[in-house]
Amino acid sequence: MTIYEKRRAAVARALKTAGGGIALLPTAPELARNRDSDFAYRHDSYFYYLTGFSEPGAWLVITADGRSTLFCRPKDLEREIWDGIRLGPKAAPGALGVDGAFSVDTLEEKMPLLLQNQKAVWYPFATHTGLETQVDGWLGKVRARIRFGAECPQSQHDLCRVLDEMRLFKDAHEVAILKRAGKISAGAHVRAMQTSAAMLRKPVPGGLREYHLEAELLHEFRRHGSQWPAYTSIVAAGANACVLHYRAGDAELKDGDLCLIDAGCELDGYASDITRTFPANGKFTPAQRTLYDIVLAAQDAAVKVTKPGKRFMDPHDAATRVLAQGMLDTGLLDKKKHGKVDDVLASGAYRQFYMHRTGHWMGMDVHDCGDYTEPGSRPREERDALGQTVMRKPSRILRPGMVTTIEPGIYVRPAKGVPKEFWNIGIRIEDDALVTAKGCERLTRDVPVKADEIEALMRA
Repeated sequence: MTIYEKRRAAVARALKTAGGGIALLPTAPELARNRDSDFAYRHDSYFYYLTGFSEPGAWLVITADGRSTLFCRPKDLEREIWDGIRLGPKAAPGALGVDGAFSVDTLEEKMPLLLQNQKAVWYPFATHTGLETQVDGWLGKVRARIRFGAECPQSQHDLCRVLDEMRLFKDAHEVAILKRAGKISAGAHVRAMQTSAAMLRKPVPGGLREYHLEAELLHEFRRHGSQWPAYTSIVAAGANACVLHYRAGDAELKDGDLCLIDAGCELDGYASDITRTFPANGKFTPAQRTLYDIVLAAQDAAVKVTKPGKRFMDPHDAATRVLAQGMLDTGLLDKKKHGKVDDVLASGAYRQFYMHRTGHWMGMDVHDCGDYTEPGSRPREERDALGQTVMRKPSRILRPGMVTTIEPGIYVRPAKGVPKEFWNIGIRIEDDALVTAKGCERLTRDVPVKADEIEALMRA
């Protein structure tokens, strides 16, 4: 039994436990980019998780009795000349381990027949435009047959509830791909660092630009078998690093600038996510080094509490405490105005320089699915940064098999009262961490992270 068959069997068991029913899951549609040109096709993550099938236009149906049915594009020799070979319904059962397969052209005819006499229907909510309307149309056809003895599903449920929990815990197959993706991405960051130093040592006409380093990343990703970037690469020179979702542009990297690169490849459907910040010329200034070491210490503090039994927010809290103390020590935050570190944490004053969370789930999607609060827990009363009372569930308990990023940062925009030597410095350090039985394993440490190691690499 393949991993995909095992996953489909797990979904069937979940349906049976819930009282029976049928699950419907389409893959992603093809999207037009402009006239006579489509965006590069990328499958739906949920669909691929259960099938390993990456052709567009496909649907998967799973019933509580364990049967799985695939709808896919029919063989078409003329279209295959233009678009590539199709698997086709006849070959699908043997290739994918499904129990049956039909042409997607018969979907409207066969889906009402599959839905009738099922107790409930499960499909992903709010992920495919028009899917709810499509399902309602099929159910309407089933209801029209009630007088002939057909029974219509009495309830509809979000299939993501089942699949999100499954995908949150990575199996050995997934971990192996994530490790490989992390290694490829780390090599790309190394290449970008070395290119930056080399191009500043021997200037080129027009100067070193952000897009030069982006090109090095993309080259390294593809050279090692990655299908494409996991997300739009961030290559931010100087003050651009203070824009969290900045995209690589044409800004020039100048001697004395820092460069923040947040980039990772996607390999066989799984993402990687790395951020490194380095001096474009290979040498940190004293001010840059001071803030860099604070961010690195914050990441180390977060790593120490990324282990089974801790909660998802514990690494964030540990990192934020180190960052807040660093902000006080450097004068980014005035001690006379903001008090001690506990006062800074309580007031939220640190958010002027650190405004995002320290991690997110990662897997097939770079911001992967999975609940961030503990299932079955009750909301409890807390106070937010404004002193207002809010009701929140406790965050998720970390368990082996979960993969999260650990990515603290400091972003200093020019402002009154902020020491000028720190203006326009943006620093983030990010690694992907697999929760293990004893702690966590960082999957992306094949690229240097300590300041001295970065400088040594860039001198080489």
